[in-house]
Amino acid sequence: MGQCHSASAASTSRGDDHEEEEEVRFEEDEETSSMKKRCLSMAKEQRSRFYILRRCVIMLLCWQKYDKH
Repeated sequence: MGQCHSASAASTSRGDDHEEEEEVRFEEDEETSSMKKRCLSMAKEQRSRFYILRRCVIMLLCWQKYDKH
């Protein structure tokens, strides 16, 4: 990404450079997928925490509403 067409065409003409680029892309793909998994896991955890917090607030509001003191 970010390279002009002529630079990418020149690098594909050599076999060794192409193999190294493939390895770098594979490593970057692994890093981005593991980072994506961590972000999704954190988002799921935060969603669960907000759900619990929301249920507690609703329970407290209802308890206060129906309190007979």
